[in-house]
Amino acid sequence: MTFLGWFRMIRQKFGELRVTASAFGAYAGLLGMEHGFFETLQGNIAPKSVRIRAVSPWELPFPFGHEPALTLVPNLLLTGILAMIVGLSVITWSTAFIQKKGGAVVLFLLSIVLFLVGGGFGPMSLLIPACIAAAGINRPFTWWRAHLPANGRQLLAPLWPWCFVVALLYVPVEFVVGYIFGAKNDAQLNLVLCYPLVGFFLLTLITGLVCEIRTRIELHPKAVAPA
Repeated sequence: MTFLGWFRMIRQKFGELRVTASAFGAYAGLLGMEHGFFETLQGNIAPKSVRIRAVSPWELPFPFGHEPALTLVPNLLLTGILAMIVGLSVITWSTAFIQKKGGAVVLFLLSIVLFLVGGGFGPMSLLIPACIAAAGINRPFTWWRAHLPANGRQLLAPLWPWCFVVALLYVPVEFVVGYIFGAKNDAQLNLVLCYPLVGFFLLTLITGLVCEIRTRIELHPKAVAPA
């Protein structure tokens, strides 16, 4: 089976919102673990403030990004260990249990804990749409099904796979291009590059929602027919 065939099968089996929630949640958990790993490398020392850099400036391996994070734990080694543990919990929950009752609530709580123990600011831009997508899993969307124009469904629904792929590949491609062209680590440039990334996260969420609504309308057209 080709990758496209496998992806289509997963999409049809689980739905766009669950795929989005699981992928974004797992991606964020992985990034949180990455922050934690570099925090442990800074050793058994106390941070100067609650706001830290997960990676020491001399060890920063990325052409973009300063890996900012926040921690309430007064020790960088312990912060890193906790970030890796919670990040792994986020991955596990997102991939195996996100569809359960209260799945979105648990993911939200894990997201807060990850943020407070050094998981980083970046993963939160993934976890917010992941939590929203999780909250929509198996929801009827009755009002949206009745009021979302057909033209809007036809325009937005086909965009979901492309937005999804771009959202997941944006950062890896950014790093590769940065290495190829020898880009320097610049905080202002990093901030500018974050805007389209966040935009693709939101577009993936919106188009995924529209895809689910279109599917429900096609499967149950009478449910949204005028009275």
